[in-house]
Amino acid sequence: MKKVEAIIKPFKLEEVKDSLHAAGIQGLTVSEVKGFGRQKGHTELYRGAEYIVDFLPKVKIEIVLSDDQVENAIEAILNAAKTGRIGDGKIFVVNLDQAIRIRTGEKGDSAV
Repeated sequence: MKKVEAIIKPFKLEEVKDSLHAAGIQGLTVSEVKGFGRQKGHTELYRGAEYIVDFLPKVKIEIVLSDDQVENAIEAILNAAKTGRIGDGKIFVVNLDQAIRIRTGEKGDSAV
């Protein structure tokens, strides 16, 4: 099993969700997060005062998948989230040792 984490621009969430659904991926967790990479934030003007916005709003998507679904999920996220501009985000794939469904006690792939 693998855990796929994607950090994307917030306005791309619906497209990514629809793309994952079309790829047969069901079940995901979404969190609103803030951060920066190469973008390094920007300056804004508020009531005549300039201030630096270090952390930019992003959305983090987490999906737990069997190994054979990972490439489809990555492809779906890439196609839907890409704008070609800086700040499109990142995808991380992490090995997952175990998953347990609380309701039934199922373990492994059957819990996903």
